[in-house]
Amino acid sequence: MIATLKNNSPLEQLPVEDTLYMPVMARIQRVEQLTALEKLFTLELPAGMSLGHRPGQFVEVSILGVGEAPISISSSPSRSNGVFELCVRRVGNVTSAMHRLEAGAMVGIRGPFGRGFPYEKFRGKDILFAPGGLGLAPLRSLINQVIDERALFGRVIILYGARSPSEMLFTTELAEWANRSDLEVHITVDRGDDNWKGSVGVITTLFRKISINPRNTVAATCGPPIMYRFVLMELLGKGISNGNIYLSLERHMKCGVGKCGHCQINHVYACQSGPVFPYSEIMGMEEAL
Repeated sequence: MIATLKNNSPLEQLPVEDTLYMPVMARIQRVEQLTALEKLFTLELPAGMSLGHRPGQFVEVSILGVGEAPISISSSPSRSNGVFELCVRRVGNVTSAMHRLEAGAMVGIRGPFGRGFPYEKFRGKDILFAPGGLGLAPLRSLINQVIDERALFGRVIILYGARSPSEMLFTTELAEWANRSDLEVHITVDRGDDNWKGSVGVITTLFRKISINPRNTVAATCGPPIMYRFVLMELLGKGISNGNIYLSLERHMKCGVGKCGHCQINHVYACQSGPVFPYSEIMGMEEAL
């Protein structure tokens, strides 16, 4: 772990005040084009360093001479092996500059920051994942953590919605999950194309395909803000309690250390109290999401 506001850092040789605000340089090992706008970057920290993240946390990525941007961690701690993965959408100066980089280039990393998913509490329970669009990137960290500890969990259901087939993330991995007998996977797109043979409709249309035991189910969702209201209605309609519904508000991040106020939602700083919240903690704040 390079830096954190809440957890003890294993890099005790570095003062906390330095690791919070000064990036550590990481080398890009691999770059994979996922869609027209998203690339998956595999990064390696200097020898002996481990990111030490939890599913749902994020890092600050800096490009010298350009700036810094918060990016959710897409890889699970169970598959770190000294590296970690970031799914980066090209939307601004920093992410556009990162998209121009190739394997071997160096970027600055601060973090991990924020509160992740308390997945240890999910053990023994059924888990319902409901990511939309780019929301699959941060939830992928938790999904693969659960898969790697599969015997410790009950049913695992994945509902994924994308705007179109060309905008779907991790398509090879989605197919692998769908082929597993111990996972239940349902996928839909808002708009199909000539080659699309699957479901068409928004993500909430997938809820009618499943039945759950609400007393033993934990749900995790992440996606565009407009999605939350409707997904929450479906989850609550299924009988899942407020405390067992977890939302990742990763889109609100900026500085990562509670200084800029960009992530403030009413009285809450999402970079410190989140980005993962049980719905019971943010009820009534939906309009601000």
